Amino acid sequence: MEFPEGLKYTKEHEWVRVEGAAGVIGITEYAQGELGDIVFVELPAKGRTVKQGETFGTIEAVKAVSDLYAPVSGEVTEVNGALEKASELVNSEPYGGGWMIKIKLGSPQEVAGLLDAKQYRALIGK
Repeated sequence: MEFPEGLKYTKEHEWVRVEGAAGVIGITEYAQGELGDIVFVELPAKGRTVKQGETFGTIEAVKAVSDLYAPVSGEVTEVNGALEKASELVNSEPYGGGWMIKIKLGSPQEVAGLLDAKQYRALIGK
């Protein structure tokens, strides 16, 4: 199981990759594995403001529907439209083509409070 070092993680199994003043958000390989085959992802509209810890969408798998929680606050600047037609990208490429949203970071200092790869591995017992 992969946990890229350059990402920050939440206890709810989302990740964020900071790229300058922006953040790219998705769910972890562990989370997609626990959910099983992803069949639908509901994401927010571009321009919506999200707050750290709040629900920004849902992810539906064959066996469950789960909320998606924002690891950081900010304005949604891009939504991964590829997931509308190929939600299985979340399963096959959770840290690549399966990303969900990009946001303009509203409070960059929030990133420091997230887990690093080592802490996240400890959280899930891997």
